[in-house]
Amino acid sequence: MTEKIKTYNPSFALNKRLRITNDFVKKHLPTGSSILDLGPPNVMSERLKSEGFDVRNAVSPDLDLDFSCVQSLKTDAFTSFEVFEHLVNPFPLLRSIEAPVLIASVPLRLWFSSAFRGASVEDPFDYHYHEFEPWQFRLLLEKAGWNIEDEVMWTAHKKIPLGIRPLLRTVFPRYMLVKASRSQGGVK
Repeated sequence: MTEKIKTYNPSFALNKRLRITNDFVKKHLPTGSSILDLGPPNVMSERLKSEGFDVRNAVSPDLDLDFSCVQSLKTDAFTSFEVFEHLVNPFPLLRSIEAPVLIASVPLRLWFSSAFRGASVEDPFDYHYHEFEPWQFRLLLEKAGWNIEDEVMWTAHKKIPLGIRPLLRTVFPRYMLVKASRSQGGVK
């Protein structure tokens, strides 16, 4: 059975996120690198394939309970683009990654907005259990055995906003993207 790729309506914020992520991956990984991407095939993994990367997707029905899909597969890098916020506890999964390089993005907590909860009650994966503050994501990665070597944060605004919250979104970063390598001592 062929995996269905989740499609999104194109928007300024999505296109900006894809462009920044694509440029960041190309900055840190040579073309042709093997990548294990967390989650089902998606717009970003398809884009990386078209850029010449060897991308495989790691899928599990519930990554909180079964993350064996990230173990024992030798790749140059592991990527996770906005997946960790959907996990109740991303720490064990982060510890079990065997790739030497991690490139991951998360949405950042906005003090003036609640965490995202999707409209579909049938899809509990559409909930954000975490929207990280930058210090929280850095600490999580450090405790899981990763050294952050590069990071970038950005806003998701596009034009002159109408209203207080849209105005605040032009000032406060909404996304954080990091490149990390294994700490001395490696996995476990």
